[in-house]
Amino acid sequence: MKADPDPRIDRRKDPESGPRQAALVQLRAWLTRHDLEPGTKLPAERELCDAIGVSRGELRKALATLEAEGQLWRHVGKGTFVGARRVEVPGLAQIDRMTNPAEVMRTRLLIEPMLAREAALNATQEDVEALHACVARTRAAATWRQYETADNEFHRLIAQATGNCLLLALFDALNGVRRAVVWGALRPERSKPPADHHSFAEHDVIV
Repeated sequence: MKADPDPRIDRRKDPESGPRQAALVQLRAWLTRHDLEPGTKLPAERELCDAIGVSRGELRKALATLEAEGQLWRHVGKGTFVGARRVEVPGLAQIDRMTNPAEVMRTRLLIEPMLAREAALNATQEDVEALHACVARTRAAATWRQYETADNEFHRLIAQATGNCLLLALFDALNGVRRAVVWGALRPERSKPPADHHSFAEHDVIV
């Protein structure tokens, strides 16, 4: 008695399913046989077609399937690579050119309260004493530059008080962008902060 065909396969609807599936099997076998390290660039499509015995169209469909599975990734103009796509993180100099003061302030408003919470949970007595001393330096600043230096130190001390080196590294990256994009850009004409500068009371409350 003849077995019923698999209901999941309807070759009348997809006449290319056979060649496409064969190309995928061949490509998987080729990758397994060569056991390439992640990040290795695959041969050019023409060379790969000859190696596994499939057409260019069949190969591209097989490549697309493996890319969707996260086994390969493709970069237009550069080629196809083994493994998941690498995240390309721009450097600080590049971020400086991409962002603006409004984005920097919004990011600070999102991240710094979280840092303060972690600092409140993990700060040592030495951390708290360092914050008090830094607040005193901001009030005693004779110039805006001195104030900004002390203010920058104050915020870093909070990040440091979290006891989390990764959070501190993230803060340093954000602060590096902040200093390049906005530090001193909106400085008033006075030679130093006024005695009632809003940050003094805000820093007292934070500590």
